[in-house]
Amino acid sequence: MQNPDVSLITRALDAVGELLEEEGEEVAIVVVGGTALNLLGVVERATFDVDVIARAEGLTAGTLLLRPASPLPEALNRAAARVARDFGLDPSWMNSEVSAQWSQGLPPITLEETTWRTFGGLTVGLAGRRPMVALKLFAAVDRGPRSVHLQDLLILAPTDEELDQAADWVKRQDASPNFAGMVEEVIRHVRQRR
Repeated sequence: MQNPDVSLITRALDAVGELLEEEGEEVAIVVVGGTALNLLGVVERATFDVDVIARAEGLTAGTLLLRPASPLPEALNRAAARVARDFGLDPSWMNSEVSAQWSQGLPPITLEETTWRTFGGLTVGLAGRRPMVALKLFAAVDRGPRSVHLQDLLILAPTDEELDQAADWVKRQDASPNFAGMVEEVIRHVRQRR
């Protein structure tokens, strides 16, 4: 039986795609976070927000070109607002807050690691393991040891190599003197819990 939360998000994305098709629009986005992990079948937990880290171009040519997600395309905003109203979702259920990472550099997102799903006029890229490990490590450091992000990171069960690569990226996100130590503390915790 499918997780009811995944079913709701899938129906909401279908509805957004239908509305975009009706307008003759096509939008491609890359999604991270709990929704991506749910849609990939990695976790099963309640989440009703779609964290858009980038807009994608060049999919048909086989070359992934990412653009900042913020601001989201107006047609996508209109469709998401209507779906929020129709489905009783929070008005910001689809948002680009996580795209603030563009200011410090994105984790490695590649065409080969991204799983693509089409919902009518909406193409959704679900970021692969390496960017998800990096983003979850960063969020676990930022939000603390009791956060859902640390739980997601533990479920992803990153290898030592994946943790080292993620740590390199995460440490560049914050230059404060204590931050690198906090990253290492979370990594030690993850390694102990394996």
